[in-house]
Amino acid sequence: MTYSILDTIKCSDDVTKLPIEKLEPLCSEVRAFLIESVSKTGGHLSANLGTVEIITAMHYCFSTPKDQFIFDVGHQCYTHKIYTGRKDKFDTLRKLNGLSGFPSPAESDTDAFIAGHGSTSISLAIGLAEAKKIKKEPGYVIAVIGDGAFTGGMVYEGLNNVNSKLDNLIVILNDNKMSISKNVGSVPAYLSKLRTNREYLDVKKGISNTLSKIPVIGEGLKTALVASKSFIRRNVYRGGTFFEDLGFIYHKVSDGNDVIALCSALEAAKRVEGPVFIHAITTKGKGFAPAEQNPGEFHGVSAFDLDHVPDPDAAPKDSYSTVFGKNLSEMANTNQKLCAITAAMKYGTGLQFFYREHKDRFFDVGMAEEHAVTFAAALAKSGLQPVVCLYSTFMQRAMDQYIHDVMLLKLNVMFGIDRAGLVPGDGETHQGIYDIGIFANYTNTIVVCPSNYSELLYWQKYLIENVYGPKVLRYARGGQDSNTKDYICTKKEFDLISDESHNDNLIICYGRHFSQCLKAKEELKKDGINVDVLKLNVVNPIPQQSILLAENYKNVHFYEEQVQNGGVAGRFGIELLKNKFTNNYSLHCVENYVVRRATVDQLWQLCKLDSNSIINDIKGKK
Repeated sequence: MTYSILDTIKCSDDVTKLPIEKLEPLCSEVRAFLIESVSKTGGHLSANLGTVEIITAMHYCFSTPKDQFIFDVGHQCYTHKIYTGRKDKFDTLRKLNGLSGFPSPAESDTDAFIAGHGSTSISLAIGLAEAKKIKKEPGYVIAVIGDGAFTGGMVYEGLNNVNSKLDNLIVILNDNKMSISKNVGSVPAYLSKLRTNREYLDVKKGISNTLSKIPVIGEGLKTALVASKSFIRRNVYRGGTFFEDLGFIYHKVSDGNDVIALCSALEAAKRVEGPVFIHAITTKGKGFAPAEQNPGEFHGVSAFDLDHVPDPDAAPKDSYSTVFGKNLSEMANTNQKLCAITAAMKYGTGLQFFYREHKDRFFDVGMAEEHAVTFAAALAKSGLQPVVCLYSTFMQRAMDQYIHDVMLLKLNVMFGIDRAGLVPGDGETHQGIYDIGIFANYTNTIVVCPSNYSELLYWQKYLIENVYGPKVLRYARGGQDSNTKDYICTKKEFDLISDESHNDNLIICYGRHFSQCLKAKEELKKDGINVDVLKLNVVNPIPQQSILLAENYKNVHFYEEQVQNGGVAGRFGIELLKNKFTNNYSLHCVENYVVRRATVDQLWQLCKLDSNSIINDIKGKK
């Protein structure tokens, strides 16, 4: 498809040079391009459709990289990437060696920071703006932050530390009334009040109409008052009291999908003294009816046919997440102490089933993982049984709360850690390769890693009913693997898969990666090479009998989808050394901490954790 305006945009300056009347049709073309492109590759659709006008206005009014743009969360930066020379790479989005779905300084100097987690942009923007002042550099810093990020505490740490003299700082609130799951709590309620306050809107409209009727000077006086952005707000109604009290000059754009209104607001922001807060009310999924009607479901999508648009399910029917969520809801029918907590990921963690049946015991705290964990600690202290369901990558944000508020007190909190291990598509910021280092280095936290649904169901029930204290059930994104789905749950801490002949080689693994190890064992057997596989079900504390068993082998190979430092393989090796093990022990972990975007199979290959790599390792030691 060709685009009369968009195809002429090769860099940000090309947007600036356009006549202003060309901006609205440019936005329409960008939106059409995004829908067509994401339908082929998958990606974050709703958020990007809603921010086309905001980012277009930014590129029209400013010049990057002299002016620096910060995105929070970064998955709404697609339009920015289009305007900065990366339009022709969108067919590689989320693919190996392809375009990142988030800002990436490695791709362009117009991307100031990686932004895979939320609530960080204001702190970053303040730092960049202060640095420009210290170094006497020209330019502005513009942060785009979604209303969902305002449920995260770091936002307020940043706001609380803003310098009221930073006249080179502009914060744009992309207020679309949605995060990934629907926003909850007092902050979204406050923003809703700002969106809809009729007193302010009526007064503003009345003054505007009155001024327009004054002969000769009326229109000019109205323009001057609107540009100053102070008279109506400060002397008639302080619509943005909270932000103004923090030192910002507050301005609301009631239609944040009006590119001309946004340009006017940004140009006015350049003429005032002090930091400016622009509250833009947008429509998530703008321009694509299915996404407008179901913005949460089209937040992140796989490739789809534009002629037959599916009704996507944020949590696939066949997934560890949904199996976990359904079972938890069923258990809560008879266990009145069970509570479920998530952080803006109700559908992603499969908790929609719990929410439907047990609303009074379901808590979505928004993008506030730290609060989720400490809140759970308080519930547990009061005798309830909270289950905190988070993606592995987001659990990183609550490590301090886990250690201080749960682990040290040995409170009865269960963690359902979703997206554990290597994760496709989103790249380095969303990998689940660090959480073992958080949980498994503390002796009073039991950590279980199931390899299929039957193991998940058994251990979920076992941990809730039989283990008092911190406990973790961690599982992969998506569904169980075809070659291990029928593996029978033994209910043991570890399983030994052996042909009962003397073997020199032992493979140790856990969780989803068992599928690759089992496949390698089967392929090696065809070549006349017998190996045993030790599958750990409980990875912390490491079962002592599994260590004693491993001592009987000449070559022990431990494979895991975790970084080496802090992982299970390293600790297993230490235990072998304590027992004076002198044979060969090798660790096969994720050596490169920056994991690229790729499919899971490709990631296994890149990390040399795939079955072929395992086969080559064994053949080299036979």
